[in-house]
Order: sequence, then C-alpha cells, then structure tokens
Amino acid sequence: MKLPETVHIVEVGPRDGLQNEKQQVATATKVELIRRLAAAGLKTIEATAFVSPKWVPQMGDNAEVLRQTLAAPAPGVNYPVLTPNLQGLEAALAAGASEIAVFGAASEAFSQKNINCSIAESLERFRPVIAAARAAGVRARGYVSCVVACPYAGDIAPEAVAEVAAALFDMGCYQISLGDTIGAGTPRRIRRMLEAVAARVPVAQLAGHYHDTCGMAIANLYASLEMGVNTFDASISGLGGCPYAAGAAGNVATEDVIYLLEGLGIATGIDLDALIDCSAWISAALGRPPGSKVALARLGRRKEH
Repeated sequence: MKLPETVHIVEVGPRDGLQNEKQQVATATKVELIRRLAAAGLKTIEATAFVSPKWVPQMGDNAEVLRQTLAAPAPGVNYPVLTPNLQGLEAALAAGASEIAVFGAASEAFSQKNINCSIAESLERFRPVIAAARAAGVRARGYVSCVVACPYAGDIAPEAVAEVAAALFDMGCYQISLGDTIGAGTPRRIRRMLEAVAARVPVAQLAGHYHDTCGMAIANLYASLEMGVNTFDASISGLGGCPYAAGAAGNVATEDVIYLLEGLGIATGIDLDALIDCSAWISAALGRPPGSKVALARLGRRKEH
C-alpha cells in the first residue's frame, strides 16, 4: 500500500507523559512545555486529564493548566483533555475544553486494574460522557489500551480490540487511538490487530499509540503506515509509562517519529530542531537525559561542534 502523504501527530507528553512522574511537576512547567510543543509546530497537544487527584496526583492542577494554556492559545492548535466520567467532563467543560477523550481497554483484567470496572461497564460509563460532550459541541476521541497484550492476561485477541474500538466509534468518538500499552507489539502482530479493527472502523478514523518497551515502536509505526494509518500519538522525549504495567517504557518519542517521517518524505509541519530543543528542556527540568535516540544524537553532535 502507498504510504500516506501527510501524517498528523497527537502529542501526549503533557498528559500521558507526565502523569506517571513521581516528582511533582510545577504547573508553570507543564504550561511552558505545551507552549514549546506548539511553537515546534504540533497542532494537537493533549494538555491534561480531568481525573481524581487521589488516583493521579500529577494531574491535580488540570483546570489551571488548561485555563493558562487557553489564555494564550497558539493559532490552529487543539488542546484535548482526558475525561473518564461525567464529573471529569463537567470540570473540563468549565475550564474551556473543546475536545475530550475517554480511555477503555481490550483486556478485562486491565480494565479492572486501571478504571475499576469491566469492559462492558466502562463502555456504559462512557456512553453518557460522549453524548454530553457532543451535545456541548465538543469532539470526543476514544482510547483502547492493551491492543496487543496485557500485563495480567497475556496476549489479546485482535477481535477483542475490534469489539471495543467499534463500540466507541459507534457511540460517536471521531477517532480511535489503539494503544500498545506495554510495548509488546511487533509489526506482524500490529498488522493483524489493525486488520481486525479496520473491518469494523474505517482506517481513516484510527490512530496508533505505541510504547517502546521492546524497541519496536518505530517498526510498528511503519507497519501501520503501510496499512494506511496516518495519525499517531507520540510523547516528547519518550516521556511516560504505565502505573499498571511494570517495566513498560514511555510512548514512542515524538522526535524519533518525526525523523522517520521526514526520511520517508512524509509531511508533518513540525520543526525537528525545535522539537529537540524542547526535548532537552523538559528532560533537564525532570533531571534526566532525553529518552529519544534522535535527540541524544543531535544534541551530542551539537556539543562536538
């Protein structure tokens, strides 16, 4: 199959990337990270999550992060937020959200661990959230986690992924992001999963969300491009992980994705050098080196010169 001519990146670093940081990240740092990402050319930046601070303390400043971000928004940039229930949706709308996302799973065991309910119960919980969001003129995106394997239940059948993805799409989610939460995927397994999902949801409405635990995220992304997928989630400097999946690495680094796409001649509208500068900045703020191979290589080259 011919590769897409353009690819859209959904930057998830400020939410998915930072939510598992053990050190509390200052609100000002989060807002500045979002600003720098927008300045690098990213047009969709997931800003925060309207979840209980009891369960995700890092997102306790969600309303303030979104309010400050929207006080000086970058032109043409969208700032979606995660809202797992009606209470979260109401808080997000009050803070000015124009797009939300709900987070389901293709694994019963993971669903119970992550959101304390079965898959069927989670879908029923999401139904009124999506309906209320659409009634308010707010778009809804759906996440499906554990699309290849689960840390508790092992391998996940592609048909199980397709079932959840189709349910979210039928409820009104404009796009379904398919998450390899523990980074167990390989190109062959990703293709099998995508074939099953594409039989229920149009490929144009699918996105890939690949963690890099086993170093396969870029390979899986390329396999998805060959399947016609043209939207991918990525996290600046490879920030992230999963609190319910021991050893899971962060999402694929945005810098590495842009390097691949540029090498393939695929347009993204994103400035790789500015992205690397942003990666260096947030990594320094967190007290560690960047988690992107491209960033480390380019920054090392700059030092040599």
